[in-house]
Amino acid sequence: MGEDKITIDDVAKALGVSKTTVSRAISGKGRVGNETRTKILEFIEKHNYRPNVMARALAKQRTFNLGVVWPIDYNAVDLPFFQRCMIGVSETASSVGYDIVVSLIAGDDITGLKRIVENHKVDGIILTRTLVNDTPAKYLKECGIPFVTVGKSYEPDVIYVDNDNFGACKELTSILLGKGLKKLALIGGSANHIITQTRYEGFAAAYKEAQLAIDSQLIFLDVENNIRIAGILKDILRKRVDGVICMDDSIAGEVMARCRNEHVKIPDDLRIASFYNSTLLESMTPSVTSLNFNDRNLGAVAARTLLSLIDGEEVESQNLKNYEVVLKESTK
Repeated sequence: MGEDKITIDDVAKALGVSKTTVSRAISGKGRVGNETRTKILEFIEKHNYRPNVMARALAKQRTFNLGVVWPIDYNAVDLPFFQRCMIGVSETASSVGYDIVVSLIAGDDITGLKRIVENHKVDGIILTRTLVNDTPAKYLKECGIPFVTVGKSYEPDVIYVDNDNFGACKELTSILLGKGLKKLALIGGSANHIITQTRYEGFAAAYKEAQLAIDSQLIFLDVENNIRIAGILKDILRKRVDGVICMDDSIAGEVMARCRNEHVKIPDDLRIASFYNSTLLESMTPSVTSLNFNDRNLGAVAARTLLSLIDGEEVESQNLKNYEVVLKESTK
């Protein structure tokens, strides 16, 4: 262990405690026994723990700012989600005298995030997208600043707040299977986004519960351009599927447009559903079966959870059950 590069993870492993306990001992917030706190502080002093200076500075003063991190590659379907989520965050933060600092990140480039953390511009961070290989979350864990993710995280010891996407996607898929649509194609975006993984898991769970086998040749992930959607549609029409579930509304909208071009009638020739419902679907004809989530409440709960973390309180990850399945003309 290099003494000039010791991290919170190193301290936790060396002393047999959690990283949360180490972070609380450093910041002076939260419930940590005096003996444990002393042991941790003596260890990091002995081993020249570099981030300790930053952590202590954050503990001594507050900026009354919360950082909200947006991915710079969001698209048209993401924007309404981020806007509604941000309203919930802003309302909650302003009610207790906090302001919002927005930081944009592109993939693994977290330069902007590092800048607001290391310059002590915020008291805590909300990450609005979680990744399978989550560089931003790993960085925030290492530096010890309070943070919450919107969306399930695969990183251990990370507090997240999420809609029950698994339960919602399972329920919608189960309803379609119950209608006799056994041969369903699934089209989704980046497999590196945890939301994509969670939606697939819900879809697969519905098939398992119905004791049906998924046709792996009808699962299309990492679909991020319209040209590929055109090829997929031709493929699934040849395979005479019963319906298509799209993981988001931009994909659903493009599938609907391609169907019109190919003179495919919905729902007579093909049924379509979406695992999300944004304003993009409002003008669709026929209307599209989808899932409604309360994204404003999601943002509010994430902000409240982060504020509790900043105050040193015990908090737990949450899956919010506030969704509804909206059955419309596209799956009749």
